[in-house]
Amino acid sequence: MKRKNFFFGLVIAMAAISVTFIGCKDDPEDPILDALVAGTIDLNAATSATGVPVNPTIVATFNVGIDPASATSANITLTQNYDDTNIPLTITLSGKNITIVPADDLGTGTLYELKFKSGLKSVDGLILSEVTRTFTTIGAFAPSGAIAHWNFENNANDMAGSFNPLASGIVDITYVDSRNAAAGKAASFNGTTSIIEIPNGDQLINANNFTISFWVKAVPQDKGHFVMGLGAFWGLQFEIFGGLDGAKFAVRYELADGTTIGEDMWFPSEATYADNGGWQGWDFAKSITPANYVAMVSNTWLHVTFTYNAATKAAILYYNGEKMKSFNFNLWPAGDPQHTVVGLKYAGTMPDVNNDLAFGFIQSRAGSMWANEPWGGYDFPGANHFKGQLDDIRIYHKTLSPVEIQLMYDSEKP
Repeated sequence: MKRKNFFFGLVIAMAAISVTFIGCKDDPEDPILDALVAGTIDLNAATSATGVPVNPTIVATFNVGIDPASATSANITLTQNYDDTNIPLTITLSGKNITIVPADDLGTGTLYELKFKSGLKSVDGLILSEVTRTFTTIGAFAPSGAIAHWNFENNANDMAGSFNPLASGIVDITYVDSRNAAAGKAASFNGTTSIIEIPNGDQLINANNFTISFWVKAVPQDKGHFVMGLGAFWGLQFEIFGGLDGAKFAVRYELADGTTIGEDMWFPSEATYADNGGWQGWDFAKSITPANYVAMVSNTWLHVTFTYNAATKAAILYYNGEKMKSFNFNLWPAGDPQHTVVGLKYAGTMPDVNNDLAFGFIQSRAGSMWANEPWGGYDFPGANHFKGQLDDIRIYHKTLSPVEIQLMYDSEKP
């Protein structure tokens, strides 16, 4: 009987131990973000991270394994702060680690918000409490997606694409200190022979939507400044008048039937628009006195941006982030071909022009148009060669917004 009681007691004790063991087993944990890094940069710190590369690989580490079905773009988002653009992401999961890679390079000097939403779950089905972190990319602000960017850091290479000049396409260029220390170097042009020639320039302007943005510093001279040109008016040109009291973009546009037409964004001092004596299609012009125009351009860094929007058929010129002049092809007289413009297009099929984009002159040396004109032939030192400096020339096949243009100016200004 004693043996029976002992055996029964032993069974009870073992059962109690088993129950105790089961009861002490860890309960499932709520998912918590333990670490968030972009390379060696901590994105999970108390303050927002800066200096993040524009092509980051971001790794989020959690305390528990994450349910693969929940690790999606619906629950993990990256938003561009200034315009709330949602950035496409490639998301991969390995246990507790989620790797996040933007599909395209981010903009420089731009604030982004990375969010892990409550739809993200652990493998045990427990829900994450929403987590938001912000970071700013490296450099001065510039929108993402540039087709080309020449920053002239002791060379004339394209930092965004492959539009690099040949060694023979760089003539008498020096590199000098730019508008501020952050901007580094700028390309300096001597006003007689300096030129940079970019092959296949037609590919740069053949687009429905378009933006070109650059910094220019013109040195006074007794002639005009052909700052840049792609086959002159057969493609795109920007020039500053000899008195520094005006400037213009001459741009070629494609019509719906495939032919092209030229149109100037003419912006002299005391500019006019449709309601005060200007052309019908000009819907805005800021009037600047000649003296103030010269002061804005002469030996002073000027930020110039030109945009075209295919949907609205509107072209806008900005100086230092401010709208200066605009026109709208929809406002041309009824029946005019401008109503059918679809975008920009290089139309230099003539034998006297070439599809190199030239910095420092109205066309490349391969073009012979105006070759015998003292103002237009490259071989004439007295022609309208650009004298001054250029920096941070960017071309986009999209229309930058006024907000983006203002932010770029504010971020990069002297």
